[in-house]
This record gives sequence, structure tokens and C-alpha cells, in this order.
Amino acid sequence: MARTDETGRLPRQDSPFGTTPPTPPPGEGGAGPDARMPRWLPRALVLTLALVGVFQLGSWAFHQLTGLLINILIAFFLALAIEPAVSWMASRGMRRGLATGIVFLGVIIASAGFVTLLGSMLAGQIIKIVEDFPEYLDSVINWVNTHFNTELRRVDVQEGLLRSDWLRNYVQNSATGVLDVSAQVLGGLFQLLTITLFSFYFAADGPRLRRALCSVLPPARQAEVLRAWEIAVNKTGGYLYSRGLMALISGIAHYILLAGLDVPYAPVLAVWVGLVSQFIPTIGTYLAGALPMLIAFTVDPWYALWVLIFVVVYQQFENYVLQPKLTSKTVDIHPAVAFGSVIAGTALLGAVGALIAIPAVATLQAFLGAYVKRYDVTDDPRVHGHRDRGAGRGLLGRMRDAWGRQSGGGGTERGASGESGGSGGASGESGGSGESGAGSS
Repeated sequence: MARTDETGRLPRQDSPFGTTPPTPPPGEGGAGPDARMPRWLPRALVLTLALVGVFQLGSWAFHQLTGLLINILIAFFLALAIEPAVSWMASRGMRRGLATGIVFLGVIIASAGFVTLLGSMLAGQIIKIVEDFPEYLDSVINWVNTHFNTELRRVDVQEGLLRSDWLRNYVQNSATGVLDVSAQVLGGLFQLLTITLFSFYFAADGPRLRRALCSVLPPARQAEVLRAWEIAVNKTGGYLYSRGLMALISGIAHYILLAGLDVPYAPVLAVWVGLVSQFIPTIGTYLAGALPMLIAFTVDPWYALWVLIFVVVYQQFENYVLQPKLTSKTVDIHPAVAFGSVIAGTALLGAVGALIAIPAVATLQAFLGAYVKRYDVTDDPRVHGHRDRGAGRGLLGRMRDAWGRQSGGGGTERGASGESGGSGGASGESGGSGESGAGSS
């Protein structure tokens, strides 16, 4: 039976090394009956859950409002584009809302007239293509029969086309897709109305918007915001001005070509090429040239080839001659930067990003140029694209120097051996003369 002390508890066993292990303080050892949860743990859990919930709610709201945010962004850039015209009329005593309404009315009338002319032209050309389709089909069949010794007939081709499963499936899919097209058209009209209303409010109440934004900022920040706003207005207006001027030049050049080839609807086609080629970056020229090529093909297939050649040549002239001169003072962006910004904008916002990418990057570049500190560049030949000949001697130059030194050393050795042989010959001659001298004596 174990021994107990006076209190009735077992005595503490001593350590085999002669020391007594320390008694752990309460609350620091294992989970005993008196252990409690830290006070900060429930608060941390509640705060973590709240942050996760707020993040999920914000992400959901952002995805739901993406379309509205894109429309507001487009409206903001449109308001910046018409800001110079509205400010010019407002500075001459006209109310700002009335000036904005006049600018929007002019834009709407011009757009509606252009769309009407273009639609009538396309309808007429489609009707003409349908009416002339049998003649084109006969010419193609005759060419095939002549070159491949076949006996095709137009009636057989038409019956095979009408009885094909592809045409039947296409008609069925088109019939079921009418509702989808109608819904897309209504959605596009609603989106256009939303953009128009927001851009009108941004342009008409521009000063009030700037005052409301500056009222929550200190004076130093207010000056920076107003300067950034002015830079954005100048760059966006300059971008539209330069694009409009290039569209005018492009339209005149293509009108001269189309009128010279007697292509119908030459003025409307020229306006189409000018606008689409300039306001759809990078690939707008080739998209705009497809319609004149199609209509020129209805007149003469060779005319379509001439239009294609002219479009390609004019695109090179515009990229390397016309555009750098017109955009040097308005939107001074390197072509590689412009191309990259268009690709990035398309990847982020689609066609809308492609349209607003260049003015947005121009505004950012101008803003950084105004606030980023710059230094004088050192006068070094490498800055101007020249290399120092001494510093630029690479492996080939060092090998050439080593070969020259080796060749020079070999020539020296050969010269020294020749000199020694010559001296030996001279001594032999002197020895021979001595021997002959001795014999004579």
C-alpha cells in the first residue's frame, strides 16, 4: 500500500536526476476542466465570415451590373468627346443643356441619314444580286463544263440545292432564331438609349459633376483631378478630330476610285469606308473594303480585284505617312502601343474596348507625362543607335587580332632564320676563301 502524507495525497515523486519538474501554470497545459476559449476567437470568426459574405455579395453585384458599368463608361467617353463643342456654345451665352441637345440632335440626324442611305443601297444591291444570280450560275456552269468535260445543267443544280438537307436545316434554324434576333435588337435599342441618356447628363451637368467630385477632396487633390479631366477631354476630342479628318480623306480617295470604276452608290460607299475604317481600329479598313468589293464584283469581277489592291495600298499609306502627321499633336501614341491597347481593350470589353482603348491610353500617357519626373539623357553614341567600334569588337574581332599577331610573329621568326642562314653562308664563303688562300701560299 502506498504511503500518503498528512493531507491524504500521494507524495510527489522526485526526478531520477535529482530535480523536481516544474508545475505548469493553470491554463497553459493541456485542456483541463478549467480551460476556457480565448475571447478574441469568436470575434475573429464572425469578422472572417462577414468579410467573406461581403466579398461574395460584391462579386455577385459586380457581375450583375457589368453591362450597366460598360454603358456608363461608353457614355462618359462620349461626353468627353462632345465636351469641346458644348463648352464652345455655352461660352457664347447658350444654356449648357440646350447646347448639349443641339449637338446630340445633329449626331442623331447624321447617323440616321447614313443608316437609311446605307440600308437602301444594300437592299438594292441584294435584289440585283438575286436577279442576276441565274446568269452568274450559267457562266460558272459553262466554265466547269468547258474545263472539266462535264454535262452540268442549271436545273439540276437548282433542284439539288433546293432538296439539300443543308438548306432545310438552315431555314428551320433561321425560323427558330427570329425571336432571338428580335430580342437582341430590342436589347440593343435599350442599350443605345441608356448610353444616350447618361452621356447627355454627363455633358450637360459636367461642371456640377466636377464640383461634386472636388467637394470631397482637399485643394491640392482638386487641382490634380481637374487637370486630369482636362487632359482626358483634350485627348478624347483630339482623337475624334484626327479620326474624323482621316475618315474624310479616306472617303474622298475611295470615292475617286469607285467613281472612276463606275461602281454604283459610290458616295455612300465612300462614307462607309471612311467611317468604318477609322472608328474600328486595326481591322476596320479591311472590314470596310469588303462591301465595295462585293458591289464592284457585281459590275465586273476585275473591279473587285482593283478595289482590294487599292485598299491594301491605301492602308500602308495611311499607317506610315498620313496617321503619324495627323496624330502627332493630338494623340501621340506609338503604333505598337496603339495596337497593344486595342488588343487589350478587345480582350477586356470586346468591341467597346477596341473603340475606347486608344483615347484611354492617350489620356493615361499624357497624365503620366505630366507627373512623372524625367531626366536629361546622356550624350552616348548608343542612345542614337551607334556602337563604339572599340567596345563592339566581339569574338570575331579578337580572333582576327590574335591571327594577325601570330602571322606577324611567324614572319619575324622566318626573317631571323633567314638572316642567320645568310650569315652562315657568309662565314662559309669566308672560310673557303681562307682555305684557298692557304693552298696558294
